[in-house]
Amino acid sequence: APGPARPGTKRLPRAIVVGVKKGGTRAVLEFIRVHPEVRALGTEPHFFDRNYHRGLEWYRSLMPRTLDSQITVEKTPSYFVTNEAPRRIHSMAKDTKLIVVVRNPVTRAISDYTQTLSKKPDIPTFEGLTFRNRSLGLVDTSWNAIRIGMYAVHLESWLQYFPLSQIHFVSGEKLITDPAGEMGKVQDFLGIKRVITDKHFYFNKTKGFPCLKKSESSGLPRCLGKSKGRTHVQIDPEVIEQLRDFYRPYNIKFYETVGQDFRWE
Repeated sequence: APGPARPGTKRLPRAIVVGVKKGGTRAVLEFIRVHPEVRALGTEPHFFDRNYHRGLEWYRSLMPRTLDSQITVEKTPSYFVTNEAPRRIHSMAKDTKLIVVVRNPVTRAISDYTQTLSKKPDIPTFEGLTFRNRSLGLVDTSWNAIRIGMYAVHLESWLQYFPLSQIHFVSGEKLITDPAGEMGKVQDFLGIKRVITDKHFYFNKTKGFPCLKKSESSGLPRCLGKSKGRTHVQIDPEVIEQLRDFYRPYNIKFYETVGQDFRWE
């Protein structure tokens, strides 16, 4: 016999973590779902990029049940670089709150490459994929790992549909050094009480980032999976310098647009 129906209703998300890949989106989702007023979908539904043809009711059916006082959140980091995503999310609900977790684009690209390499060990070198012509310093912007970090370019599409006041930018770096501070700002942005504080975190020296003292589902400490906190591939410092030069104008434009200096230079 079916068990008792769980209370609440499946609702479309009021907030979406739209990006960026390898920025710290999983950490933000795991940290925010500790909050009693937040219910989050654990997997990435990829509705606004890959599954849009399935329709809003399919999307809603994936969501956790919430009470009237709770906010539904989902995360799919590829939305940030998907041209159609801003329009599609806007047509679902124009007051949707958007969270973008950003980190130094050079570090992000290396992290992205490291993840791909763990799955496909025979891919070309990082240097080989980064440049169309290394001696001329021509960076290959068609390579996804490079393209994602051009935040100012992608942000333009979002600003055609959403005001900056509806987009909150989380620093991936500060999420590691001051998780409670960054999550405090996320809670303010979502309009919920600051429940997640310093007492929820401890620093895991082995992984090199903060973990939750206890997760929503159990009283045990909760760290992100083994795929998080991988040791990055060693990259020639000269390549890193060339990439820093490449990203600098995009970073500066991004800081100016969002009114926040992430200090990646």
